[in-house]
Amino acid sequence: MKLATKLIFATTILVSLAAALNAQVRIAIDHNTGAAATSEFKFQRVPSPARDDAASRARLMLVDGQLDSNGADLNALIDGMLPTSEDEPSANIFFNARSFGGRFRIDLGSAIEIAQVNSYSWHPSARGPQLYKLYGSDGTEAGLDLAPKRGVDPASRGWKFIGTVNTIPDHGQDGGQYGVSITDQRGSLGRFRYLLFDCWVTESADDFGNTFYSEIDVVKK
Repeated sequence: MKLATKLIFATTILVSLAAALNAQVRIAIDHNTGAAATSEFKFQRVPSPARDDAASRARLMLVDGQLDSNGADLNALIDGMLPTSEDEPSANIFFNARSFGGRFRIDLGSAIEIAQVNSYSWHPSARGPQLYKLYGSDGTEAGLDLAPKRGVDPASRGWKFIGTVNTIPDHGQDGGQYGVSITDQRGSLGRFRYLLFDCWVTESADDFGNTFYSEIDVVKK
């Protein structure tokens, strides 16, 4: 990960660090490369994407940033349809080139106990890894802002910080297929109706560091 990106992302997580230390959140990461990366998205530890998870009928909203017109719309994240190759823009969502990511929200329709949030991505280079912060809300918090823009800490607007996902390898190949599973050792991440994803670029050496997100699953407890 390039220094500039590290510095930008680091400044966004300081406010939520205390909350993260008190949490019991666990983040499992798997990385498939070469022949192991297939359209089935099978991993050693992370479950494969599901078609009938709790997010399959959710409503998605772009909160901040712009999606690249070469990619899919946000509904591609919950439709159960997966890319068949490592560079298939129309089967993924990703933010515009020359941008530093953006935010989107998932509305599950009602508050539920969430056991897992799983995210999947696939690209042959720097758009493969995932870098985002996840927040949750049940919709009843005092002072809740359902669409906080960049520059506003969601935790100061009623959202609960859940965790930070960073799958950028310390060394070796960036590209490939990534699976992430966010869980809590208590069995529940919390009771939420809304999930907010704050996504960042994985590198800033060129204009093309925004992740190809393929699918997001929400698993009800």
